[in-house]
Amino acid sequence: MGIYEELEWRGLIKDVSDPEIKEKLNKGGMTFYIGTDPTGDSLHIGHFSSFLICKRLKEAGHHPIVLVGGGTGLIGDPKPNAERPMIQYETVKHNFDCLKSQLEDMFGCEVVNNYDWLSKINFIDFLRDFGKYFNVNYMLQKDIIARRVNSGEGITYTEFSYMIMQAADFLFLHENKGVDMQVAGQDQWGNITAGIELIRKKLGHTAYGFTMPLLTKSDGTKFGKTNGKAIWLDPNKTSPYEMYQFFINSEDSKVIDYLKFLTFLSKEEIEELEKKNNEHPELREAHKALAHEVIKFIHGEDAYQEAVRISEALFSGNVKDLTAREIEMGFEGVPTISGKEMPLINALVESGLAQSNREARQFIQSNAASVNGDKITDLTYTIDASKAIEGKYIVLRRGKKLYALVKF
Repeated sequence: MGIYEELEWRGLIKDVSDPEIKEKLNKGGMTFYIGTDPTGDSLHIGHFSSFLICKRLKEAGHHPIVLVGGGTGLIGDPKPNAERPMIQYETVKHNFDCLKSQLEDMFGCEVVNNYDWLSKINFIDFLRDFGKYFNVNYMLQKDIIARRVNSGEGITYTEFSYMIMQAADFLFLHENKGVDMQVAGQDQWGNITAGIELIRKKLGHTAYGFTMPLLTKSDGTKFGKTNGKAIWLDPNKTSPYEMYQFFINSEDSKVIDYLKFLTFLSKEEIEELEKKNNEHPELREAHKALAHEVIKFIHGEDAYQEAVRISEALFSGNVKDLTAREIEMGFEGVPTISGKEMPLINALVESGLAQSNREARQFIQSNAASVNGDKITDLTYTIDASKAIEGKYIVLRRGKKLYALVKF
């Protein structure tokens, strides 16, 4: 199976600009690029699903270049229903530096910034050297442009020009880096074909492009958020433990698609996991394999093992062996109260695990309250800093699932 057939099997090919792409991908030797605008200071899991194409094609003998759009990011790719807010120059520069570091560390790719060449084009040259090759009727036919125009909201000239800027990127990289193919998510098809056309009209050369389907949930919404929060690749924004929980709780109906999109497991390995998932979904073996492969790639094996350890400790209630840092990851968002010496009864009430002193006493007497994993039945039990893990946290638990922290 060639790389093209593998990408097809994984569901990673949506649109292709030319049937020749199949032969060219299987042959190897192409220089291609994939890009993103620095709208944030970290990539998220949606970016990850796309940028894995760098490693897949690199292993097949191609040369990847990643473009982080410090220039286009100042303008903003048109959204289907509204104009993007403008980002300050300083913010874009900061975001570029962060994404460049992530991409180099994760994929070992050359990273370029289109601000380096777009900022050198003056307005007259922009119109003469690029604008003259674009027919407005052609631009209006592009999906997102047409949707904005037909919605009644309209579109500004700034956003309208984004397509030309991205086409100019393809032209510049073709002339200066030998790039002959662009890869992107399916929502970028119009911008890819604009670049291919610009290269053909201006230079008479043939360039290529293909898109990948966007990774979605079963309801069609974008994959990569939990409780409205994006799953970031920066561990300071999304801990490996949070990422582990995200994948472990993935939809059963979509987990095999996620394995194809997000891992390098072979066809045989994924088909075996699919069989196990169908026969014994309660074991969640496919989900565990997904979490392992992704977290290992992004953060390393140690981070994965730490996430598993936290998860198992929380499930069993045995939190004594967790470090303070692991407690912070595993209990992010749980009710937290300031630490001081106080009766356990008061701590249960203050943390919200009990509604009254009477209820707190009932929980203690019925063996439903624990401190750092130990069941407490003594109504006179007090907590203080000496009982805190690493002198910093006491973990309160009521029943099997309700937790609170006391932070010293």
